[in-house]
Amino acid sequence: MVSSESRLDDRDTMELPRELLDLGRRIDTMPNSVRGELQASYDQVVDCVRRRRRILNLVQEALSQLRLDIKYLMFDLETTRKERDELRAQLDEQE
Repeated sequence: MVSSESRLDDRDTMELPRELLDLGRRIDTMPNSVRGELQASYDQVVDCVRRRRRILNLVQEALSQLRLDIKYLMFDLETTRKERDELRAQLDEQE
């Protein structure tokens, strides 16, 4: 008998593609004999999608941090160049 409760909670519906959710719902409506065969594969696909989503989020966070670090480095470089030019100008005036 098909369970009336969904295996997918609200968190799943937020992070999984709609097509994968539809597939899960279709698997839920299948007879137990067929559902059992497909469930393990479906769960592996869901785990893979979640893992890839986490990896993508980590990469996006790392890129954002890298962009911020580059902005700070560019600011420091520009400031250092200005200080160098000012010191050179002062040395030239003293000579």
